[in-house]
Parts: sequence; structure tokens; C-alpha cells
Amino acid sequence: MKRALLIYTFVAALGGLLFGFDTAVINGAMPFFTEFFGLDKTGQGWAVSSALLGCILGALFVGKPGDIFGRRYMLRILAVLFLVTALGTGLSSDFTLFVIFRFIGGLAIGGASVLSPMYISEIAPARLRGRLAATFQLAIVIGILVAFFSDYLLLGAGSDNWRWMFIAGGFPALIFFVLLFFVRRSPRWLVKTGRIEEARATILAVNPETDVEGILTEIRESINSEVMNKSIYLFKKPYLKLVLIGIAVGMFNQFTGINIIMYYATDIFRSAGFTTGSAIGQTVIIGMTNLIFTLVAMTIIDRVGRKTLLLTGSIGMTLFLAIFAFAFLSGHTGGFMLLALLIGFIGFFAASQGAVIWVLLSEMFPNNIRARGSAIGSFSHWFFNALLSFLYPIVAGMVGVGYVFIFYAVATFISFFFFKKYLIETKGKSLEELEKHMLK
Repeated sequence: MKRALLIYTFVAALGGLLFGFDTAVINGAMPFFTEFFGLDKTGQGWAVSSALLGCILGALFVGKPGDIFGRRYMLRILAVLFLVTALGTGLSSDFTLFVIFRFIGGLAIGGASVLSPMYISEIAPARLRGRLAATFQLAIVIGILVAFFSDYLLLGAGSDNWRWMFIAGGFPALIFFVLLFFVRRSPRWLVKTGRIEEARATILAVNPETDVEGILTEIRESINSEVMNKSIYLFKKPYLKLVLIGIAVGMFNQFTGINIIMYYATDIFRSAGFTTGSAIGQTVIIGMTNLIFTLVAMTIIDRVGRKTLLLTGSIGMTLFLAIFAFAFLSGHTGGFMLLALLIGFIGFFAASQGAVIWVLLSEMFPNNIRARGSAIGSFSHWFFNALLSFLYPIVAGMVGVGYVFIFYAVATFISFFFFKKYLIETKGKSLEELEKHMLK
């Protein structure tokens, strides 16, 4: 594999590491800033969902600037926002400022969820695209694990420990910003803007053995400037079906309950009788499981295929979610029962939806609408993430954790039938080949 391709993929994937860190760091910090700001359950929900509101807007509106200014330029802007949120959140003197900086961080996370995997997909050869695009998810889970582990290490940092938990995200944000000055622009974006020679040089840099002229011709033929410049075409044939599928993919991803676990695992374990330190320690184990099974998925995604992974994962997650719900309803939450069930669930999630969703959203849309189509799919992901995360502490307090997870189990089971009927296999095909197939 060409060195330049690995470097560009690594740099773009750092957006995923910051995505994972910023979404998960609140897990261990929550008991401490909740006490500092004197928050009730609604305040806790707002502390989490304020960032997710930013994610919704960041994902929804980054597509157009990504088309105008390019993926690389906008990723630099997002890196600055990641740095601002790390410092601002950690130094906040009141809850209003805390929420504002969480919102700014959400803008960065939502934007990175669209542009980082898209950039990787647009520079990667077809035979490697699944594996390379999945490095974005790998970076996310590494970021989550780093957040969980740093939260655990900073438990003894005094009454201001939660501040240092957030500020720690500033270091990788600065590295991300600097490294983005050492990568090339996306060749697909370069062709769309008429910079053919620069596109040719980029393709040769990442894949010198390929048919460069053939790739350039395919890209040119796939571009319709009228469609590319008018968003109304997203909601007309032949694109509408793809947009609706993208929305459903984002929705079903959140209906697994994955981010409730990532944000509220500490509170879930505490509600089952564990101490705060023990609860945070168990989230580290969950983060390690997420990492291990993401690595497993990366080794097989280009051989087994995206659809097979999704179908297998749906069945496995449904089983563990259902047993987890039963454990809470029946009161069997002692020992390591809950941890074992969450490890099983995380294993199936990481090896299926976790590894696949960002790959799928970055490759399923044609060149004409890729940035905006991916943005809508990511918007769906963050919209339902924000909604469920805000409601979780309120609903769980009213009806109990068990009934909440029954809902997730049923929704995940339904997703199996949706994926089976509406998704096509994308492995091994160029983005332009996929476009021809999907628009039939």
C-alpha cells in the first residue's frame, strides 16, 4: 500500500479520534460536573444533547461548504473548533458557557462525521476502500477508549478533575490541525472544480499502478454540474430513494442504543449498585472491546462485505439487548452480568454497524450529491442521537432502564429486515461503478 495513501488516511481519520473523544469524555465527567453545576436529570440530558444539537447542524450544513471549499479546507476549520471546545468546556465558569462550548464541539463532530470518511473514500482504491474508510470508525473507538481511560486516570485530580477531562482533547485537536497542511485535496473534488492536473497528481501519489486516465474519465462522466449545484435534486428521482435509505441507516444506527451506553454507561452501572470508580473502570473494558472488534471488522469488511456484517450484527445485538433488558426487569444486575452483556452487545455492534455506517454513507451516494447526501445520512444519525440522549435520563427515571432497552432490542431486530431488503453490496466496486448500479 502506498505510503502517501496511508498518511492521508491517518490524518483524515484523526477527525474520527476527536469525534470519539468528544462524544465519550462526558461519560466519566458527568458525576462531577453534575455536582459542580447542581444539575437535575433534565440538566444532565441537556449537557449531553447540547453537543448533539451542534452535531445535527454540523452534519447538515457542512456538505455545501465541503463542495465549495473542499474537504481538506473544511477539516482545518473543524480542527480549530475541536480545540476551542476542549479549552472552552474545561474552563467554563457556569453551565451556560459549558453548553455553548459543548454546542461548538458538536458542530465539529457533526462536520467531521461527514467529511473525514468522505475524504478517505474519495482517495482510496476500490479494493481497499472499505478497510481504509473503516479506519475512521477505528479512530472513533480509539478516541472513545482514550476518553474513558483518561477519565479514569483523572479521577484523583481533585474537585476540578472534570475540567482536565475535557481539556485533554485539545492536544489531538492541535495535532490534527497541523497535519492537515501535509495532505492533498480529494481528487474527486479537484475534478469537479476543473483542476484536472492536480487531481491526476493526487491519484498517482496514492495509487501509481492504476489507470489514471480511466479514473479521470469516469469521474468527469459522473458529474452533472446542474445537479451538483442545486439541492432540490436530492429529493427527486433517481436520488430520493438513496437519500431515504441514508436517513434510515442513520436512524437504525442510533436505535441500537449504542450512544446511550457510550454517554450513560457510568450512570447505568451506578444505578445497578456499582461505585463511581468501579463504574468508570468498567467503561474502559467496554472501550477496549469496541476497539478489538472494530479491528476484526476492518480485516474482513472488504471480503465479507458490508451487508453481511450488518445482517449478522443485527441478530447478535438484538439478542444481547433483550437479555440486558430482562436483567434489569428481573433484578439480576449483580456481579459482572451487566458488563458481560454489554461486552457481547458492543462486540456485535463494533463488528457490524460500528464499522459499516460511515463507510456506507461515504460511498453510497453519487459524485453529484455525495457531500450533501452523506450530510443528510449523518444528520439523521445525530438527530436521533440527540433525541434519544436527551430523553434517556428522563424516560429511564420514569419507566426504568429495562423498558428502554426493550425498545432498542425491538428496533434493532426490525433493522435486520430493512438492511436485507434495501441495501446492496458495495464491496470491491469503484464509486463510479456503484453510482451506475444504484441509479438504475
